[in-house]
Amino acid sequence: MALRDWKLSRREMLRCAGLGWGASCASWLPALAAEVAADPRRHRHCILLWMNGGPSQTDTFDMKPGHANGGEFKEIATRAPGLRFSEHLPKLAEHAERLAVVRSLSTKEGDHSRGTHLVRTGHPPAGGVAYPSIACALAKQLATASSKLPNYVSVAPQSQVSPASFGPGFLGQRYAPAIVGGAAGGAASAASDSAEIVDLRLEHIEWPAGVEARQAARRMELWNELQGSFLRDHRGESFLAHDALYRNAADMMRPEVRQAFDLGAESDTVRRKYGAGSFGQGCLLARRLVERGVPFVEVALGQGLAWDTHQDNFNQVRRLSEELDAGWANLMTELAERGLLESTTILWIGEFGRTPTINGNAGRDHFPSAWTCVFGGGGIQGGQAFGKTSDDGNVVEENRVEIGDVLATLCAAMGVSPSEENVTPAARPIKLAEGKPISDILA
Repeated sequence: MALRDWKLSRREMLRCAGLGWGASCASWLPALAAEVAADPRRHRHCILLWMNGGPSQTDTFDMKPGHANGGEFKEIATRAPGLRFSEHLPKLAEHAERLAVVRSLSTKEGDHSRGTHLVRTGHPPAGGVAYPSIACALAKQLATASSKLPNYVSVAPQSQVSPASFGPGFLGQRYAPAIVGGAAGGAASAASDSAEIVDLRLEHIEWPAGVEARQAARRMELWNELQGSFLRDHRGESFLAHDALYRNAADMMRPEVRQAFDLGAESDTVRRKYGAGSFGQGCLLARRLVERGVPFVEVALGQGLAWDTHQDNFNQVRRLSEELDAGWANLMTELAERGLLESTTILWIGEFGRTPTINGNAGRDHFPSAWTCVFGGGGIQGGQAFGKTSDDGNVVEENRVEIGDVLATLCAAMGVSPSEENVTPAARPIKLAEGKPISDILA
């Protein structure tokens, strides 16, 4: 957090007023600046809540009550005057003053693979450049040299539809995410008090049976010596990528890393409040990782294309909303209780929205023309909806936003300039985001 964002105490203000700013503050200002820089809680974090398949905006955050497109869900009031959500998001409604709903997002990719690539990288899929996901690019910007944990952790990613959209692209394997998957029960419902809690774990972080810590350390010393000798004569991209992959894996085996990922350290009561499924447990893991300084965490909701509700939309969205509500709301509650919400920006988004018109199978189809994403937490002026769609939901009527603007807003909310550049192997500079931040929702 920047120094200008700190509020002076009443005593400090009186001192400055009575003695003069320059004289009185000169002694304590450097110390305060050092404290801000040293406090790990002031490091910026991002949590991306990724909705595989494209969530229905009309049944969540941009409802159309009284219209035939509105469907069967009711809307409810929230803590923010005039801002209304679906009845199946009551816990999130209690956090509405911290949320900014962007209801005027419009894109041109209605295919799952192409839409995913566009949203996650800011670019439509095309040859020539392997664009990194915004998650990898921002994790690179937010990384701290002293951290012993991964810079980017992705929980249960459903990357099959567009693998390149989830990777580091030309940034290289060094900036790839650490992947956490559900060993079992990934579809467990957050609403079920009896469901078995998903066992989320970072795979392959234990040493082989019979190998003690001292022996493991000697092995790593020997490997480092041999690897260093090898790389002095072999500097090709494939060799460097393999080296980065191996080192990342080795780093995951440190005791402090295993401890950070151990959800068994949390009480059963806390774990069930988040929800028994992979999304709820992923949100709990996100809280634990942010507490320990991980700059970027992504949590996906649902198996496969869970939000791809061409049929039976309302039953599916009801179940998904209940899972979303428990995990996301408890995540915000506990981040706030720990003083971490101010430094953590949250983005809820999928690859596109769904048609306001209900099809013959009680479903909603792909719809990139007018859809919704939601920002929350640090750097965001919550309690509002930005943009507006028509009464039937089919057209953006006010403040049309493109995906570049969304990604630029995400950067700006975390104090990172969207104009920061990474350079491809062909010496081509690529900005983090090509759009313009939505100033109305930035704090």
